[in-house]
Formats: sequence, C-alpha cells, structure tokens
Amino acid sequence: MSTNSLGFVRTELLAPRPAPASERSAFGWIRGNLFATPKDTALTILAIALLVWTVPDMLNWLFFDAVWSGSDRTACLTRAQGGVQPDGWSGACWAFVSERFEQFMFGRYPIDERWRPTLVAVLFAAVLAPMLMPRLPYKGWNALVLFVIFPIVAFFLLHGGVFGLQRVETPLWGGLMVTLILSFVGIAVSLPIGILLALGRRSHLPVIRVICVTFIEVIRGVPLITVLFMANVMLPLFLPTGWTIDNFLRALVGVALFASAYMAEVVRGGLQAIPKGQYEGADSLGLTYWQKTRLIIMPQALKLVIPGIVNTFIGLFKDTSLVSIIGMFDLLGIVQLNFTDTRWITPITPSTGLIFAGFIFWLFCFGMSRYSAFMERHLDTGHKR
Repeated sequence: MSTNSLGFVRTELLAPRPAPASERSAFGWIRGNLFATPKDTALTILAIALLVWTVPDMLNWLFFDAVWSGSDRTACLTRAQGGVQPDGWSGACWAFVSERFEQFMFGRYPIDERWRPTLVAVLFAAVLAPMLMPRLPYKGWNALVLFVIFPIVAFFLLHGGVFGLQRVETPLWGGLMVTLILSFVGIAVSLPIGILLALGRRSHLPVIRVICVTFIEVIRGVPLITVLFMANVMLPLFLPTGWTIDNFLRALVGVALFASAYMAEVVRGGLQAIPKGQYEGADSLGLTYWQKTRLIIMPQALKLVIPGIVNTFIGLFKDTSLVSIIGMFDLLGIVQLNFTDTRWITPITPSTGLIFAGFIFWLFCFGMSRYSAFMERHLDTGHKR
C-alpha cells in the first residue's frame, strides 16, 4: 500500500461536544434522575404523595399557625370556644423559645455578665475560621492560638475572679455554652490522645500495648453515662484529702476519655489501611519511628479516616446532652428544665422546645459533615480538581 493513500492523522483531540439540550435542561435532569425506570417512577410518585400529605400540615404548625410573641402561656393556649384551631390549640409556641432564648444559650449565667460568653464565642469564631481555611498560611501559629492561648483566655473570661471580673461558678453555666465547651474540649483532647492510643495498641512493647488495649476496651465497653458517673463520683477518691475537682471539669475529663477510646479505633483503622511499602520506604530513608509516623504514615492514615473522625465528633457533640444526668444543664437539659415553668406549661410547649433544640443540634452536626466532605475533596489526590 502506498504512503500516499494514508489518511490525515489528527494531532489534537476533538473538543468535547455540549450535552444534548434535553439532558442539560431541568426536564432532562428530572427524567434521568426521577423517572428513569418504572421503579424510580413509582418511588418518586410515592415520595411526592407523602410530601403533599405531610408538608402542608407541618408548615402550618411550624409557621403559619404558630404563636411568635407573648409573655406567658396564655399566648400559646387557645380555648376551643374562642380559638382559631378546630381542636382548640394553636401551632408551635415560638413565643416560649423567644422569651427563654438567652437562657437556652447561657443557662443561669448572670444576665449582666453575659457579654463575657458572647465575647468568648466571637473570639472562638475568629480563631477557628482561619484554621478551617486550607489556603491560609501560618497554621502552626493558628493552632497554638486556638488550642493553647484561647482556652486559657476563655476560662478566665467565663469563670472570672481576676482583672475585676465577677466570679461565676460553673453550676451557673448552662445551655448551648456548655454544649459547645464540652464538645470543643472533647474534640481537641480526644484526637491527639486517640492517636497515641492507636499507636500504643500497635506497639511492639507488651506493656504499652496491654495498657492501651485495656483502656480502649474498658471505655468502649461501658456507656457514656457510666463514664460520667465514674468521673463525677470516683475521680475525687484518687485525690489527696481535702482536694476537690469542679463538677464541670469532671464532666470534661469523662467526655474526653470516652471520645478518645473511640477515636483510637478510628485512627487504628487508618493505620492498618496504609500499605506495607510505605513503612518500608520510610525505613529505607533512615527515618526514625517518630519521623516516619509524623511525616509519612499519620498524614495518610488521617486522610483515609476523615469520615470516621467526623462521625466520632458528631456523636460526641450529641452525647454531651447526657451531662444532665450529673446535674449539669446543656442545651437540651436547660430546654427540658423550662418545661416545668408554670408560666409556660401548655401541651405544645415541650414539642416546640424539643424541635428548637433538635434544630440547633442538627445545624452544628450538618455543618461538621459538610466541612468533612469539603476536606475530603480538598485532600483527594486521585482526581484532578
């Protein structure tokens, strides 16, 4: 065959063609995702029917028929003889939430001193935001401020007793403030302790391995309520005579230790997923154990278990509501405490308060899950971004 009969060889790839208009449009998306098969069509119709049946009544109760202002239970308690509802009751009692909102946020913290936890919240947001932005520099300094300097400043601001600030004992703390403090301390402490426990459980030193395995299995084998009771009742027994530990600090210790045991197993799963060649490559470079762990192994392991780590954080954030068992009132506890207030006792007050507390918990948990997804995409080296 002659070379003159050869066709032209293209040196560049053809440009991608745009998607067909029917698939790129809203109608095409609906047809491809909701009505692609008979099964999808049946499930879509069933879901739409369920939404049509439930959503209007839900919106009426939550918003349109709800009571938004009032000073006591009479604002939310509508008699059948003169009420607008056929069953004699109004919608959600958001007046109760509005009137007790500050208490839900700060507990029994003195009203004149509530600017202090507000300032702490602003400072926390100011130092946390740069830490969550991967492209911003000086992460080491940022971490030092967030995990070392900020807790000290926050403690003196919240507790007082120095620099002319009124002392506010921890039994007066409560609401969302307690939930966030317990969560932040638990998250900040459980991750490094969990890493050390995971490394200790894989250690070749028998004593270290037995201690770590015993701690992890004992803590994971009991519920958080038991750990809180032990921290509240048994921890003072290990102190010298005349010494005592604040109840809030006992709760912090219990929550942090409980979360650390679960975090250790999450991190250990990431360590086991690292190929053996990574360890051998680090050894061939002459790295020490801690250099190999810090520079090679641990960054890869933590990236693999980001969903598990965040799942543990979310579980810890929700489990803080159990501290009400030992006499501390977090967000859920302070909401439930207000159900017994005679000024606001109505059949719809509890459901309204619980929906409010549930929404706050969902808001923070959803935010953590979305940030987790963002970090997974940012650290994904297997796909071009």
